[in-house]
Amino acid sequence: MERMDCCGPSRRQALLWGSLAAAVPALVGGISVGTASASTPDVLVTDLEVATVTDTSVIITWFTGSTSAVDTYGFPLPVATDTELQLGQWDPTTLTLVPGTLQTVFQDPTPTPYHYAEVTGLQPGTAYAYVALSNGQQAQQSSMQFPVGVGGSLDYPGTFTTLATPPGRYLFTLALSNDLHFGEGTSGIIENNWPPAFQQTAGLPPYPQVMLEAMLGDLRQPDRGADRLLVAGDLTSDGYLSEAQGVRQLLDGWGTLERDYFVARGNHDRSRNGSDWDTCTVVANTSPVHYDCWGDVFPYPLQDLQHYEVGGLRIVGLDTTTLDNAGGTMDTAQLARLREVLDADRDRPTLLFGHHPVTYESAATTEAGPSFDIDRPTAITLQRLYQRAPGVFFHHSGHTHRNKRTFLLDDQQNPVESVEFLEVGATKEYPGGYSLLRLYTGGYMVSYYKNRTQLALAWAQRTRHEYYTLYPHYMLGTIADRNHTVIRDLSGLTPLG
Repeated sequence: MERMDCCGPSRRQALLWGSLAAAVPALVGGISVGTASASTPDVLVTDLEVATVTDTSVIITWFTGSTSAVDTYGFPLPVATDTELQLGQWDPTTLTLVPGTLQTVFQDPTPTPYHYAEVTGLQPGTAYAYVALSNGQQAQQSSMQFPVGVGGSLDYPGTFTTLATPPGRYLFTLALSNDLHFGEGTSGIIENNWPPAFQQTAGLPPYPQVMLEAMLGDLRQPDRGADRLLVAGDLTSDGYLSEAQGVRQLLDGWGTLERDYFVARGNHDRSRNGSDWDTCTVVANTSPVHYDCWGDVFPYPLQDLQHYEVGGLRIVGLDTTTLDNAGGTMDTAQLARLREVLDADRDRPTLLFGHHPVTYESAATTEAGPSFDIDRPTAITLQRLYQRAPGVFFHHSGHTHRNKRTFLLDDQQNPVESVEFLEVGATKEYPGGYSLLRLYTGGYMVSYYKNRTQLALAWAQRTRHEYYTLYPHYMLGTIADRNHTVIRDLSGLTPLG
């Protein structure tokens, strides 16, 4: 069986990551507080992360494990404890907690190793201090997010600021997802069982199924309220017919293709040559002969562009995959078709999604190297097409498995913020979730959510140790990468019925 080239780094770059592992310091940040709770010895309270920030809510996650016992992979065994979150006022001028304001806002005595504290009813645009507690101990941050490029910000431990509410009337919400890898059995491997990779615990459902079902179960809950779902590629692990059929069955259980959810092909979904795929449709003019099993289940030929309308919003799905490589491109026919679609109504609010990232900043900071993203001639052509169509404001991609926000650059190398390019963290592994794009007549708000079932949180915790435990430093992104508000005139859009 062909081994799929996964979405991780090159061997050279992974070696570099390995050499850096010992050099990354643990962050012990935040606010020290006393607690009257009794503490059980030998419990590690760690991996604290501000996962989600909206205008009125925050989600903070952490993990409790043993300080003396390890799992199969050499990491702390989970230890179930209580969950408590305290919030207080934060003074951004002095960078200190306002004395006397800290109070418990979330408390759950139900024992769990995978702590997920969601607090609502917060004030928009307000700085808060926070302290997370389990087992009478304060949770500590164990990773730092590097603010590389123009899209990020330095996360200050122990505080967050809620987003500003976009002006105008609320319209509808799109969920952005990618990298499901349905059918995959080992996560984090690059080549020949290296580096150390991770598998699901025996007896549990396959992790791609766990993560996809957790996301789909989340999206229509009242506190998420996703109206439509966009999946930007890598629905399958190796493009097998059974994988495409399996992932479509789950997606069809959530909604209807091209009405409720929309998909684009990723490099893992591309056509293949070999007897494992030869029952599927032959791709014309290929030597050796390639077979398109993914296209037999999702009816879009290779390099085919799709476009739709949702509440007046034009949504364009791009196929950026090549025949045999992990990197991306778009052929002249698809680019010509995109020009035609955009030129038909240049001012219409337009969102595009495709698997491979586009911007130069993304290519320059992708740990697998620039060739992993879309090729530069295609990227430049896209930039020119977007400049011709003022309605284009958002481009969603996956492939890198990280949360990162970037922009195109003008001739003076300054960011052109009229179009946001957002890479969304993988659904199938750490950070393990999706983004919600909430649209208003005066702008939009982006927030990233981790899948919140216990099975999903357990798998995300395991895979945060990928690539010599460096995964979180690269994949989670900064708070500003994954949670932000943008002011923009979207008054031409209408609420969904």
